[in-house]
Amino acid sequence: MKFSKAILAVFMMIMGVHVFAQKKTEKFEKLQIDMFPKAKEGFKQVYIQLPIAKNENDLKVEFFVGTEKMLDCNKHFLIGKVNTLDLQGWGYNYYEVESKGETGGTLMACPDQKLTKKFVSLQPETVRYNSKLPLVFYVPKDMEVRYRILRPDAMKKAVQK
Repeated sequence: MKFSKAILAVFMMIMGVHVFAQKKTEKFEKLQIDMFPKAKEGFKQVYIQLPIAKNENDLKVEFFVGTEKMLDCNKHFLIGKVNTLDLQGWGYNYYEVESKGETGGTLMACPDQKLTKKFVSLQPETVRYNSKLPLVFYVPKDMEVRYRILRPDAMKKAVQK
């Protein structure tokens, strides 16, 4: 009797850990990106696969195309732009970056002239969250794409004067 209770307790613990582990893993749609064009010379293709989420209409994705550089204390940005292109015959969009990696920035005096490694990017863009479609980018080989998922806060009311 004690032996069967011990086996039952161990079995329940294993099942509990298994269920907990399943809840922690994110679920993804199986995405196809074979239909997108191959990267041109000097470019690479990168993509973002978003996990399935509840209320995807409430979410947005903000992406940053950039590179890490040694920079001074000024605020810097990458010069260039991101073009949204249509994948003919599919109705999907993809993004192509036009940039030579040049930076612009403020002209404050930096007393210590110290350079630090910073991620500098083009103007960030915000797009609709959709776990069924990949976000496909063609970026110069020395650049990368970073992103964050924007979630809504509770709606607040403006103050009337």
